[in-house]
Amino acid sequence: MLQRKRREKPGLVTVHTASGLLSAHVIKTKLESAGIPVLLDYESAGVVLGITVDGLGEVRVMVPESLAEEAQVLLSE
Repeated sequence: MLQRKRREKPGLVTVHTASGLLSAHVIKTKLESAGIPVLLDYESAGVVLGITVDGLGEVRVMVPESLAEEAQVLLSE
């Protein structure tokens, strides 16, 4: 079984977990258009193999802690 390690990103928090890179990019664009910097964190194997099973295609949308609340509000709209 493939072991995935969750990497800590100091100063960043996950505001959304998307099931695929395409939907994560849509969310990233929405947040960045509001001036919120975004980091997409994912395992490359899911993208290369096109697998979205058991967390492999999972993409974590991360923003700076200080902007997390604003990002959550934007995503709830």
